Amino acid sequence: MIYIYYSYISENNHKKLMQEFLLRFPIDFQNKIKSYRRWQDAQLSLLGRILLYRGTDNFNEKYKENNIKYSKYKKPYFGEEVYFNISHSGEIVVCAVTTICDIGIDIELQRDIQIEDFQPQMTEGEWMKISTSFNKMDSFYNYWTQKEAVIKGCGKGLSVPLKSFEISQNSTIIDNEKFFLKEIKLDGKYKCHIATNTQVNEECIKILKLLHKFNLD
Repeated sequence: MIYIYYSYISENNHKKLMQEFLLRFPIDFQNKIKSYRRWQDAQLSLLGRILLYRGTDNFNEKYKENNIKYSKYKKPYFGEEVYFNISHSGEIVVCAVTTICDIGIDIELQRDIQIEDFQPQMTEGEWMKISTSFNKMDSFYNYWTQKEAVIKGCGKGLSVPLKSFEISQNSTIIDNEKFFLKEIKLDGKYKCHIATNTQVNEECIKILKLLHKFNLD
């Protein structure tokens, strides 16, 4: 099962989150959160960890900050038992947690941008489909979140050039490893995809919205 938790930031609830939940995390993480100048950035980061905390409960794996390890590419992980990935954009943060496969997730607020600036990040085939699409902006964000989810799922992040692999029929291959893409529909203003190195059915994906009245006891 893949659990996908998401939540929205709220200025009205920021003080409560900082007072009631931040102290449950190690001092290094607390200092990181307190170092943010914008409350939005602090809350997005804190909510990501709260969603992770809740997600691991599905596997009887109580989340502990000091259990997190980091690969040489700085990807956080627990080990070989629980895989997770966190992403945020705009006012939403999302966390995917599973025990069945490596996973990456990316979410983007669909802003009105000059998509031509991102052509160098796309393969010729991808850019052809974007530029000839009826809705170019939607097509661009579709590819962008897919490619970002893939490089997060493979664990190598931005060390893998986005143009070095091509998304075709919701899959791609990096270093002889195949990744499968699925769109996660959370909010019409956002585009979100997950990438997994095992093909999963829709029935294996559970999406849960977490309100700010959550209990982490």
